[in-house]
Order: sequence, then C-alpha cells, then structure tokens
Amino acid sequence: MKKLTLLIAALLLVLTTGCSMQPPSWAKPKTGGDLTQMKIGLSISTQDNPFFVSLKDGVVAEAKKQGIETIVVDAQNDSAKQTNDVEDLIQKGVSALLINPTDSAAISTEVENANNLGIPVITIDRSADKGDVKAFVASDNVKGGKMAAEYLAQLVGKGAKVVELQGVAGASATRERGQGFHEVADTELNVVASQAADFDRTKGLNVMENLLQAHPDVQAVFAQNDEMALGAIEAIRSSGKDIPVIGFDGSDDALKAIKDGKLTATVAQQPELIGQMAVQAARDVLQGKTVEKSIPAPLKLVTKE
Repeated sequence: MKKLTLLIAALLLVLTTGCSMQPPSWAKPKTGGDLTQMKIGLSISTQDNPFFVSLKDGVVAEAKKQGIETIVVDAQNDSAKQTNDVEDLIQKGVSALLINPTDSAAISTEVENANNLGIPVITIDRSADKGDVKAFVASDNVKGGKMAAEYLAQLVGKGAKVVELQGVAGASATRERGQGFHEVADTELNVVASQAADFDRTKGLNVMENLLQAHPDVQAVFAQNDEMALGAIEAIRSSGKDIPVIGFDGSDDALKAIKDGKLTATVAQQPELIGQMAVQAARDVLQGKTVEKSIPAPLKLVTKE
C-alpha cells in the first residue's frame, strides 16, 4: 500500500510539472548586467509585409550591435500561431519578449504568462490590451491618422467624398489610425464607406473594386497601410479613374509609387528605427533601468513635392 501511495504521488508530481508554463531549469530567463548572456525573443505578426521585414531587420541589427542573441518567429497573421510561438519562446528561456501583436486582445494571455514568469515584454507597433507591458514602441498612430485626414481635406476640399480601407480587426494600429482619421474626417470630409482589407495588397485591390462600384463618385481614399493603398491604386487605374490615395507606413514600394506619380502620399513611419528603439528599451529593462511606458517614433508626411 505504501508503494502504491508513493507511485500516485510521483505521478501527480509529473502531471503538475508537465502542465506548468514554467520553462525547464536550463532555459530560465537570464537577467542582470551581462547582455551577452541574454537572448531576446521577437514575435512578428507577418513577414509578408515589407514594413515588418524592416522592423525585424532593425531589431536583429541592434541586438547584434548590443551583443544580444535574437530568436525570431513569424506568426503569419495568425493569432493562434502567435500564441504558440510566444509559448515556445518562453520555453527557450528568452530574457525578454518583443511582440508585434497580430491581435491586441488575443496576445494578452501570453503577455500575462510572461509577467508571471518575470519575463519583461516590449510591444512593437501594436499594443496588447491586457498584461504588464514594460514599453510600447510605435509611431503615434492617432496623430498619423489625423495627418492623413488633414492632408486629404486640403487636397480635395471640405465635404469631399472619401473611403477608408481599414486594417486587421482587433489590431491596435487599426483602431488608432481610424480614430485619428475620423477625429478630423468626420467634420472636414464625407466618409462614405469604411471597409476592412486586413493590411493586405490583394485585399486592398478587391475591396477598392467593390467600393468603386458602390460609390462611383468617390473623390479620395485613405488606406491604413501602404500595402492596401498600393492595391487600391491598381483598382483605380483599372477603372480609368484618377483618385488620390494616401497610405500609411512609408514602405519602399510606396515611396517608389509616390516618385512615379501613382500614389499621392504616405504617412511614413521608420520601421528599422522602431525595431532599434525596442531593443534599446529591452536592454534598459534587463539592466534594471526605468523606461517610458510609451516610446514614440517620429512620423512624416511624404508626397511627390
């Protein structure tokens, strides 16, 4: 009977340990002053978008400069995959997590798991709805949305009919860019339609084709990122119309399209700089320094002129 009791106790111990989110002892996060002994886990929402490729490059380059190892995972715009990716990074014993959320609500559970394990979290470009985030590094998306609306109002005039292509539902960037845009556009412009195209070029093209059929008299377009804007200008060109389009990000493709006279303007971010700033924030946190909760990266409006 005594042997049976010991066996049951051992099984319970194994089951309890197996269900824990704790990483194995060899993979416990390292903290302290020696950065060369630390590693950062970077979870990117997608590598199909040039903006996030540049952001990742900024993180990797700055981490290398600081002597910090980086592990990069691509969520492929799938919030469930991102959850699994972050769990894997935790199990690998990362010292800090840099997360570019696919969905700001869905990622919150993993932020809280990291909090419970003492792993600092820095969010990049998009925030998390819950959990303790040491720093949020991003452009001021609300300000950028306002910049876009103000420029369109100057370009096409007060009360002009415009459509808005929205990003991924649930992403903080979608909410914030839309918020800033509507703070100005709802009084200065006539927003006849707002429709999601998920930050995707092909979807931007398809959605714009449908919007042109529903609103043939539209006078301007605001797309919440450059990929959707580039899709929209293809749809507009195919229709034979000449409608100004403003994007958001400042990607290489968008800047070239502006130079070629195809895209009207973009609210340009600096993704590599954002990545660099995120690593610098993680470094400071790991060294016990205080960092600002919100770290803004500068924006600029880019036009052909």
